[in-house]
Amino acid sequence: MAQLSADLQEKLDELERELEEGDITEKGFQKRRTQLLSQYISPSTLTRATGGLRIHSPDDDDGPTSSEGHRDAAYAALNTTNLDPNEPYSPSTITSPVDWRPQSSGPLSTGSSHGTEHPAGLLRPGGPMAEQRPTLTQRDSLFLGPTAGYAQPMGSDPPTRSGTMVSGDYAFKPEHQSGYGQQPPNAYGSRTGTMLDSQVYFSDFAGQQSYDQGTGGEYGGGVHRYSSSDAFSPTAAMAPPMLTANDLPPPEALEYQMPLEPREVPFAIHDPHDENTAMSAFDNIAAVLRHRGRTNGKLPAYWVLDSRGKEIASITWDKLASRAEKVAQVIRDKSSLYRGDRVALIYRDSEIIDFTIALLGCFIAGVVAVPINDLQDYPKLNLILTSTQAHLALTTDNNLKSFQRDITMQKLNWPKGVEWWKTNEFGSYHPKKKDDVPPLSVPDLAYIEFSRAPTGDVRGVVLSHRTIMHQMACLSAIVQVVPSGQGDTFNRALRDKNGRLIGGGASSEILLSYLDPRQGIGMILGVLLNVYSGHTTVWVENKAVNSPGLYAHLITKYKATLMVADYPGLRTAAFNYQQDPMTTRNFKKGTEPNFQHVKLCLIDTLTVDSEFHEVLADRWLRPLRNPRAREVVAPMLCLPEHGGMVISIRDWLGGEERMGCPLKLDIDTDSESETDKDEEKEKDKEKEKEKPSNGFGSLLGGGTTTLKEQDAKKDLGEVLLDREALKTNEVVVLAIGDEARKKAVTEPGTVRVGAFGYPIPDATLAVVDPETGLLSSPHSIGEIWVDSPSLSGGFWALPKHTEQIFHARPYKFEPGDPTPTPVEPEFLRTGLLGTVIEGKIFVLGLYEDRIRQKVEWVEHGHEIAEHRYFFVQHIVVSILRNLNKQVFDCSAFDVFVNDEHLPIVVLESSAASTAPATSGAPPRQLDTALLDTLSERCMDVLMQEHHLRVYCVMITAPNSLPRVTKNGRREIGNMLCRREFDLGNLPCVHVKFGVEHAVLNLPIGVDPMGGIWSNVASGFRANFLGPADKQYSGIDRREVVIDDRTSTPLNNFSSITDLIQWRVARQPEELSYCTIDGRGKEGKGITWKKFDLKVAAVALYLRNKAKIRARDHVMLMYTHSEDYIFAVHACINLGAVIIPTAPMDERRLNEDVPAFLHLINDYGVKAVLVNSEVDHLLKSKAVSQHVKQSAQFLKISVPSVYNTSKPPKQNNGLRDLGVTIDPAWIQSGYPVVIWAYWTPDQRRISVQLGHDTILGMCKVQKETCQMTSSRPVLGCVRSTTGLGFIHSCLMGIYIGTPTYLLSPVEFAQNPISLFLTLSRYKIKDTYATPQMLDHAMNTMPGKGFTLHELKNMMISADGRPRVDVFQKVRLHFASTGLDRTAINTVYSHVLNPMVASRSYMCIEPIELWLDQRALRRGLIVDVGPDSETKALLVQDSGMVPVSTQIAIVNPESRLLCTDGEYGEIWVDSEACVKAFYGSRDPFDAERFDGRTIDGDPNISYVRTGDLGFLHNVSRPIGPNGAQVDMQVLFVLGNIGETFEINGLSHFPMDIEASVERSHRNIVPGGCAVFQAGGLVVVLVEVSRKAYLASIVPVIVNAILNEHQIVVDIVAFVNKGDFPRSRLSEKQRGKILASWVTRKMRTVAQFAIRDPDSGSVEGGDGTVENHRASVGSVRSSNAPGASSLRNMEHAPQILEQEELDHQMNKMSALPQLAELSGSSGASTMDIRPTTSSSFRLPEVGQYGDGTGPQIQRRPLPPQIRLPSIEGHGSQGENMWDPARVPSRGREEDEWQRDALMHMNLANQMPHDAYPRQD
Repeated sequence: MAQLSADLQEKLDELERELEEGDITEKGFQKRRTQLLSQYISPSTLTRATGGLRIHSPDDDDGPTSSEGHRDAAYAALNTTNLDPNEPYSPSTITSPVDWRPQSSGPLSTGSSHGTEHPAGLLRPGGPMAEQRPTLTQRDSLFLGPTAGYAQPMGSDPPTRSGTMVSGDYAFKPEHQSGYGQQPPNAYGSRTGTMLDSQVYFSDFAGQQSYDQGTGGEYGGGVHRYSSSDAFSPTAAMAPPMLTANDLPPPEALEYQMPLEPREVPFAIHDPHDENTAMSAFDNIAAVLRHRGRTNGKLPAYWVLDSRGKEIASITWDKLASRAEKVAQVIRDKSSLYRGDRVALIYRDSEIIDFTIALLGCFIAGVVAVPINDLQDYPKLNLILTSTQAHLALTTDNNLKSFQRDITMQKLNWPKGVEWWKTNEFGSYHPKKKDDVPPLSVPDLAYIEFSRAPTGDVRGVVLSHRTIMHQMACLSAIVQVVPSGQGDTFNRALRDKNGRLIGGGASSEILLSYLDPRQGIGMILGVLLNVYSGHTTVWVENKAVNSPGLYAHLITKYKATLMVADYPGLRTAAFNYQQDPMTTRNFKKGTEPNFQHVKLCLIDTLTVDSEFHEVLADRWLRPLRNPRAREVVAPMLCLPEHGGMVISIRDWLGGEERMGCPLKLDIDTDSESETDKDEEKEKDKEKEKEKPSNGFGSLLGGGTTTLKEQDAKKDLGEVLLDREALKTNEVVVLAIGDEARKKAVTEPGTVRVGAFGYPIPDATLAVVDPETGLLSSPHSIGEIWVDSPSLSGGFWALPKHTEQIFHARPYKFEPGDPTPTPVEPEFLRTGLLGTVIEGKIFVLGLYEDRIRQKVEWVEHGHEIAEHRYFFVQHIVVSILRNLNKQVFDCSAFDVFVNDEHLPIVVLESSAASTAPATSGAPPRQLDTALLDTLSERCMDVLMQEHHLRVYCVMITAPNSLPRVTKNGRREIGNMLCRREFDLGNLPCVHVKFGVEHAVLNLPIGVDPMGGIWSNVASGFRANFLGPADKQYSGIDRREVVIDDRTSTPLNNFSSITDLIQWRVARQPEELSYCTIDGRGKEGKGITWKKFDLKVAAVALYLRNKAKIRARDHVMLMYTHSEDYIFAVHACINLGAVIIPTAPMDERRLNEDVPAFLHLINDYGVKAVLVNSEVDHLLKSKAVSQHVKQSAQFLKISVPSVYNTSKPPKQNNGLRDLGVTIDPAWIQSGYPVVIWAYWTPDQRRISVQLGHDTILGMCKVQKETCQMTSSRPVLGCVRSTTGLGFIHSCLMGIYIGTPTYLLSPVEFAQNPISLFLTLSRYKIKDTYATPQMLDHAMNTMPGKGFTLHELKNMMISADGRPRVDVFQKVRLHFASTGLDRTAINTVYSHVLNPMVASRSYMCIEPIELWLDQRALRRGLIVDVGPDSETKALLVQDSGMVPVSTQIAIVNPESRLLCTDGEYGEIWVDSEACVKAFYGSRDPFDAERFDGRTIDGDPNISYVRTGDLGFLHNVSRPIGPNGAQVDMQVLFVLGNIGETFEINGLSHFPMDIEASVERSHRNIVPGGCAVFQAGGLVVVLVEVSRKAYLASIVPVIVNAILNEHQIVVDIVAFVNKGDFPRSRLSEKQRGKILASWVTRKMRTVAQFAIRDPDSGSVEGGDGTVENHRASVGSVRSSNAPGASSLRNMEHAPQILEQEELDHQMNKMSALPQLAELSGSSGASTMDIRPTTSSSFRLPEVGQYGDGTGPQIQRRPLPPQIRLPSIEGHGSQGENMWDPARVPSRGREEDEWQRDALMHMNLANQMPHDAYPRQD
């Protein structure tokens, strides 16, 4: 090809001119150029590449001396690079459309940067460490092109047809084609050499398609397949971590088995029908097919049989070749496809002839076949068609009709852009002239085989023609040398010096197969090998095997020489024969079964079943007259996920002595072996690493093949392994061969494993540790990695996975070198775990079929932790053997939770089926007791036989677990089970946990009994944090407050009433109040003067008509209106005590009426003031009846109701009428306003405000928010308490500005009215709640108004702020000009409406990501958003306002907390209320007089009961961007809601968030976690009731993984049954109370911990006695909350002896939560079987951790919210041990007392008030 002919050159130039002038398209140009080149350049004139396997001449040297010697360029690279740039058609000058692609089409395409972005780059070719690699000569690679010239310059126009088509180079370039041009010398013949070097032909495979089609959890290195818990994963293509320079590799690391050297085929492969035809003469299967059509034309190619063995189709070779040519001709002439385009083949397995014709037709036409086998799986079909861009699909008429019917029935759409052809209608090819067939022009790629990984992901594996020819040569050689066992004594395997058989002519085989012929090994043997060797394939449907005798009859009838089968089919046939031999023998009268022709019974499998082999050979093959029964059985180790090729099978090719591994295992005499075995078991615990004589101690000898070994060839290898050693990945061989067979029956604790054989010829095989990527030692289990030219080079369009799986590089340590070195060549990771013994491959299972579990023990005072490994296959065998009557099928897998692997077993049992016993009968009820017993039995069996501590057993109905199809049979796919398990989708009806045994990794606090606030725990934190600053804020006292209008000091006024009078005097005609309706229309404005008259009118009406006097309690129940404001100020003027309350909600009267009546009763309310709307509401029939009945029942008299909307008109103001403030009323302690807060549970908290507090709150608001009289105030929601009351009733008066009132009802109906008002009146500061903003954002668009004047939208939060609110509001209102710094959180507490605020900080919220593990110990550790996946995101609540100081204090010791820990938030502020109203509880008084021990003793703080911390930040908000230091408050949550387990503190809201995220069926906000009776209970609201048992493990795992606790009970309620308040808040108190009183309407309850686990504790100590949770004493938030019923011994902590002592003394508490499940099929009844009665030890009884002596310590102050008002027992401690009921006390009386103290007004049983349900 040095020079093109002048004639061709001229025509090519003319063609290019036409293209330039636009006469033809790019596509037409390519097509015509291809035609020209193929006409002028005849393939016959060019030198051919030598194909096939290396021909071994008898005269050759024995051993391989180099890579050239033993594997001499099996197939050369397809494109030899032309390096002459002046060559007119060199690769650097020709640019076809597919050549165009971005320069960086893959991650490895840049050769210069050495991949600095990833450590893998160090080992890339050309990388810094590349020179350390032992280099072979040129290697083909899918990713690194040989020249940079292939990439088209980016300036050129992109082609019309995208470069994402594989092999789309339509231009026929002879200089780049296989067989043309010079071979590169000594090219390495690996499977990677079966791919084109250049991305020209392989563009999208090398990565031009989407890189990340799969999720991270996929097979290719995700947690599902290869461990992600270790620091190194070989899938990252990087070396294991380097050791330090002075730390040389340990001896174990140096003891490794090098990869086995490849064997060779010692003869040339010839056509079995013609010894003169060398198969190396053919480049591809298409060429072989033409040869078959010419030479063996009339021989049968296929017989197709149905399930009854009846022939339904057959075809001869000439007909097959002719029809395939016809398909190729139609594709070439009619399809407009280019060479290398993809064509889908959609056929049924019984249409093997049509399928073969279509496949071979594609090969001849030069297109890439894509077989698609699962016609029912429409998503998979669509995925394959899309990812391969197949625009043509070949199928049959029948398939197309059924496919059309299915699509119509399922209402699906036809795949877009795909043309469908029916090949059964094409007919045969009839050339015009004889032997006139078009020349073959095949691309590199032959077909793409799609299969599902164990994880369920669909991936295509690409197979090239060179790979196929290599496979065929290997398989053909293996078949040819099988000894026939017939004829004379002369050895028929001997050959002459030319390598030809001396003993006779060629032969053809009859293959009998029932495996799927469209994929994997079924296709390789049944289609490709059939064509290659000219055999005849008899294919029968797999159901035929189930008919007794039919299979044997077919073997006899067709004289099958090769049986292609699998275990399930053979088992059926063999066991049918065992049960009834005569059915088989008499199947056809006159013919007896005769298997004498069978040479090999090929079994497709991943693991060998040695026991069945004995049955198969001795009880089926031999009785049916096969003379070589034991030799015939040949299991094939295939790779179904990687193209289906065999990598190991028994063969008689020889050459195993060249593999470089010992071929003889020394097993000593019996007596020695026995003693050594005993010694080995003794040494196993010692880990002495000595070589046992029964191991691999003396294997390194190697040696020549002995006579005994020749005999052994007849027998498949078999070994007996020590099961205990296998658990640590060690291989301890106890016996081998016949000895293993005999001992397997008698010796327990052993595993019998069979071998496949040696690796196939030309394969390099290594055993590698899958976790580290290091070569395994010769006596350990590892992953089998293999490299061979017979294996595929990669996945279709998944370059990352291709690199990880098909190009894996193992490493080894060299003696004296701390750096691991890579081992040549690159390997394919099979995912199979096994070992090599005597050169043969032993497989124990897939990587994902291995379960691991951590074990811990103490040895010589050190805690040791190791992993033990178990194979699912062994577990399944144990379960089915012991529970075969109850268990239909089962599987197992492990899940990685809380940094440990936990084993899960899934059982299919008929006991779990609810299917009716007879047709039409009702569904069967589940026998829960039986399922429970079955679960326990399963756990016990695995514990006894394997020492496997099962975490969870799940039971489903038969055939309900996800399955994978293998050879037409459905098997449980354990990776699919795991995926469905993780999603909570398994259809399981029962679940049982074994957490006591399985979960090891549970943390324990410093002081498990004292909790995180004890002296011991606090001391630990102090030591950990070292010297640090104390947490308290500064304070801006701001003594003087100036009115901006008049410059008058507002601090001179003693009451808000005086201020009103001053405003009336100074600005009488200015607007004071104005109402806005829902349409934005203003009501009639009220001036200050008119305001005074209105207030005076109401005051006089109340004084005269209602007889209101000073200190009278008056309830104000108004809608949001001016009437409300007038009534408030009128009552203040009269000296009455105001109790503002919201109007009753007609939908929640059963909550509102009791609340209303209790307020009246507790405070002696004299009058209820209303406006017209509320008056109308109270007089409505429903409300008035409800109030009347409830009042009668509670014996409460309802006071008079006065409507103040229209009082008698007044013309004089308050002062004129003599209505003035009495000086006594402004004294501190005089109540003016009572704010009655209602918790979500309807628990009331009442606080009193005096005049000083009212003015203090106004002052803090004005100064902090920089409020002036120039901007009006808006009052909208929650105007009865807190900031809503202040803004509606007080702030306008305080700063002398108008107040606009917008009704919350109007806002609810038309949210935009609020924002229009804010915009119109340019309101600067306003107040909102997260709920109202959610409502607004859900119902209105954020446009149509401007908010740039709004500087401070205060969003109140009474606890930890929601982290999503800021971002949602910012984005929703972005177009309105709302400044992001105007969205501000305010920490509003019951005791102070503004403890902290973000107002005017001028920065966005400060976010911290807190380490939850540290948080549970009381520490604050910010880990950032990226470093810790389980970090907790919190936002700040702002800085301290004016006149406010915050301290963070340890709630028990009352010492200031240091930076780095959190504590209780204590506040000192003028805005703090002074007392709970009506409370006589000393503890309540103590909350208002908090004094720190190590702080300023003069400051009296208010204790909020909330936990939080102060944090210092700097932000560039000063002048010219100067950094400004700020101290912000973070609120974590209420101390009363936290609970402690094992001395660690948990916030329920965080656990609930984890649960709500875990499963889609859990309703948002539908989870409550609480502690009751010492048990941690999770209550979950679910939207669907089916298979709740499958959601339980998801919930338990989510909590265990993120919070390191094991919950005790998971209970479910129906959607709508979860107790919520009117604002959709969780009613935690109601939930707890209804749980304790057993009134919770649960659908199902599941016990997670074994209620009888206490019985284990007294055992022999085999169980880890320190893992279950224990609630600390101070976390008892309910009677019996520190019940220690499940407590097991903790590690030796200081209080251990005392704890044991206390355990023995416990007595006297009733068992509260005897938890009984409600009715329902899936309900579990949970009742503790042991009586758990004990007394609570006093806190002071425990030592303070200073030593073994026990010291009493004073009782620390307790934290409680105020108790219910108006009851006489407030001075007593409800949970005091002295008040715990004795055994004789009535339980209902005790419950009533408990409920009263929870302040659950509407839950009081029996005698409280009637329930209105």
